[in-house]
Amino acid sequence: MRNILVTNALPYANGPIHMGHLLGYIQADIWVRAMRAMGHNVTYVCADDAHGTAIMLRAEANGITPEAQIANVQKEHIRDFDGFGVHFDHYDSTNSDENKNRSEEIYIKNREAGNIAIRPVNQLFDPEKGMFLSDRFIKGTCPKCKAEDQYGDACEVCGTTYNATELLNPRSTLSGATPVEKSSDHYFFKLPNFAEYLQKWTRDEGRLPVSIANKLDEWFENGLNDWDISRDAPYFGFEIPDAPNKYFYVWVDAPIGYMSSFENYIKTKRPELSFDDYWKKDSKNEVYHFIGKDIVYFHALFWPAMLEGANYRTPTGLFVNGFLTVNGQKMSKSRGTFIKAETYLEHLNPEHLRYYFASKLSDKVEDSDLNLEDFVQKVNSDLVGKVVNIASRCAKFINTSFDNKLSATCAEPELVQSFIDAGNSIAQAYEAREFSAAIREIMALADKANQYIDEKKPWALAKQEGQEQQVHDVCSVGINLFRQLAVYLSPVLPTLATQVQDFLKLENFDFASGKTILVNHEIEQFQALMQRVDPKAVAAMVDASKDSLAAAVEPVKVEKKKEKKAAPTKVESKVGEAEIIGIEDFMKVDLRVAQVVEAATVEGSDKLLQLTLDAGEAEPRNVFSGIRGSYAPEDLKGKLVVLVANLAPRKMRFGISNGMVLAAGNGDGIFIMSPDTGAKPGDKVS
Repeated sequence: MRNILVTNALPYANGPIHMGHLLGYIQADIWVRAMRAMGHNVTYVCADDAHGTAIMLRAEANGITPEAQIANVQKEHIRDFDGFGVHFDHYDSTNSDENKNRSEEIYIKNREAGNIAIRPVNQLFDPEKGMFLSDRFIKGTCPKCKAEDQYGDACEVCGTTYNATELLNPRSTLSGATPVEKSSDHYFFKLPNFAEYLQKWTRDEGRLPVSIANKLDEWFENGLNDWDISRDAPYFGFEIPDAPNKYFYVWVDAPIGYMSSFENYIKTKRPELSFDDYWKKDSKNEVYHFIGKDIVYFHALFWPAMLEGANYRTPTGLFVNGFLTVNGQKMSKSRGTFIKAETYLEHLNPEHLRYYFASKLSDKVEDSDLNLEDFVQKVNSDLVGKVVNIASRCAKFINTSFDNKLSATCAEPELVQSFIDAGNSIAQAYEAREFSAAIREIMALADKANQYIDEKKPWALAKQEGQEQQVHDVCSVGINLFRQLAVYLSPVLPTLATQVQDFLKLENFDFASGKTILVNHEIEQFQALMQRVDPKAVAAMVDASKDSLAAAVEPVKVEKKKEKKAAPTKVESKVGEAEIIGIEDFMKVDLRVAQVVEAATVEGSDKLLQLTLDAGEAEPRNVFSGIRGSYAPEDLKGKLVVLVANLAPRKMRFGISNGMVLAAGNGDGIFIMSPDTGAKPGDKVS
């Protein structure tokens, strides 16, 4: 028996879990369940990545503390993971005492080993917000191609990368202010100190996928650079020891969260376990991280270097998954294919997605595609048409004609044994994370089982006098074959496995339990185990996920009352001065609740106010609104408004306006439309 610690990449505590996230978590959960089914001791932990500027600003916009913000998101994350059967032994947060203490310890050990440097850095500073700006909060004109509205690290038009200080006409996306250059001392981790060590580490057999190791060679060829591990206040995170107002960059304490979550698990649930048995330098136990390919750099360079510098063991291996596309394209809100976990669970069976992902996944670092038509066809054909169908065809005879008991002997021992023997290669495929290969082999067995039943035709035999024993024998063999398939699918379909275990009245359902043929064995009354995927439910899920990106929407106006006219004899294209539109056009307008984070007058305009809005998105929105004549800036801060969220950004001489706040006007003034109590930023208005 092997002792294994498994972790997943930590989801950021600033938004919901979606299909792209679930690919990696479902992959890890399947592997954990498979390894346990083989008899190994596996501990599975994770945590929310809870620090950073984005979370601080989101909490500020919501009018709550960062601690309250991350606690709310953590509840949603746990709910969604549970909904998909991703069951961690412990789910923690990086904002914990254990993580703080462990982060400080690792930093101090590296500092004492000479792996920390301090030097000044010029950065852009927002004079209105009083904070240094990370690249995501700066926009301006590309210094190369002169494209406007580009972020502070790279141009999306020409692909040039640059420092934020090189942007032309930079502005803060938080306040709209022009940032100024300011110097500040920063703390650096000397990654070049570990260049030789990391080159060997990344090439250790089994440590990394070969394709990833090859990709990392590019970094070594270009030379490793010092890593900036500090951020200036204000910042939500852990303060660096002996460095007032300096905080660990989120990517310092995030991977340490793997250690601290395990440590907290020991303290709260498993005191018999030892932290050192898994994390000390010479530990023989295994540690694996399941991560996405977009964060390999942090996990394959920074993380092992930090651990080595602090005299801890490094991961046994990194298991890397690619990105998820839907219908062959990037997930899209406008197409309804940017699907949140919560939305999926409202419409479809989570085990169907687990199976579909498993049928696509291998140990290769390849992108996976969720083709929704193929999804419906594959689940209905494989799980309902092949696997569950075996039980439904055979169980009714056992239940009704043979007192719920299987035959006293097995009529096809060689056939059943061939299914048992297949367990070795299926287990090997699971262990190698070749899930698609395991699924292919299991479905080949399902075809074989159905072929046997089709050939024997128990429904026809049951109509013939004197064939009762043969019906009993055939259906008993069928139930045994079904049992093997359910055992092999149990890592992928844990809910179905539990139902089958109850139906078959079995104490154990691990891989070893399937090595004994069931004879003279009592079963329960058969109940439907799985329903087919309804294409209408898939369409409803897609529709519920749509966030239209219509190009433009005209302002909403409240017209003065006009004299009543006679009712028209036919539908006209105009009502008063407003053009009639169909419901399809109206549905294109994406109305969202937003909260005013900041409001300010606009120099050079007597009508406009500049609003910074939290609309439940990753970044605040900047919107100019012509309401200055009716509202003072101080009256708006914290107010909930209705935002046209899919209005095309409009370039104004004062900056970019990204949306429109709805207001009504009747000649006597302008009145902002505001949702009722209970609404929160990001809610859809309908």
